[in-house]
Amino acid sequence: MGETTTVRRLDLGYVIRPASETGGSQPRVDPVLAYLVAHERGLLLFDTGIGAADPETEAHYRPQRRGLQDELAAAGVTLADISVVVNCHLHFDHCGGNPLLGGTPILVQDVELAMARRGDYTIDELVDFPGAVYEGLAGEAEIWPGVWIIPTPGHTNGHQPLVLRQPDGGAVVLAGQAHDFAFQFGSDHLARRASLRGVQPPLPTYRPWLDRLAEFHPRRVFFAHDFAVWEAPLNG
Repeated sequence: MGETTTVRRLDLGYVIRPASETGGSQPRVDPVLAYLVAHERGLLLFDTGIGAADPETEAHYRPQRRGLQDELAAAGVTLADISVVVNCHLHFDHCGGNPLLGGTPILVQDVELAMARRGDYTIDELVDFPGAVYEGLAGEAEIWPGVWIIPTPGHTNGHQPLVLRQPDGGAVVLAGQAHDFAFQFGSDHLARRASLRGVQPPLPTYRPWLDRLAEFHPRRVFFAHDFAVWEAPLNG
């Protein structure tokens, strides 16, 4: 990956998750974040924000939206400048701006697109809209030099982060919702290290696909619903 590759975070609003989904006694406000990647091949948009939803979903999550076009404009970019879209998955708070990008290739896992099209999964109008162009993936793929999509089933069966190789041999990871929070990724990272170093059980379990992500030597990891950024410890 070239030296000029950059990542810019886009703040596209927030949703309010009810206590029934947070595991606690209080609702939680989660930011909705997308990422603009400037690569020598063009501009890649990772997720597109919160889409228009049905009244039940609106009442459940009480979304507050920031316009995708406004956020792109602040970066000096227009919708027409976007070369490709990658959605980590197709829930309404990740693919909401896709209909603004008709004609632009959208990369998702085949299993994710199939699930979305079965209904009762997301907002149908955000998936199939005029000009929708999908490029389905069946597993991991290097879509541009140094830009990898790696499946991380869990939040959904077809979830996928984006891995950006860096000139120093490490990587920046746009994790989407592979983990909700940076501290969860950090906990899994430490659990994996402990296991590999032979620490005696019991140990926390960690997601098995973390082994594949570790092969890219992540230096920084960004998330879809957390402003915090995980950074690799100096000792690995």
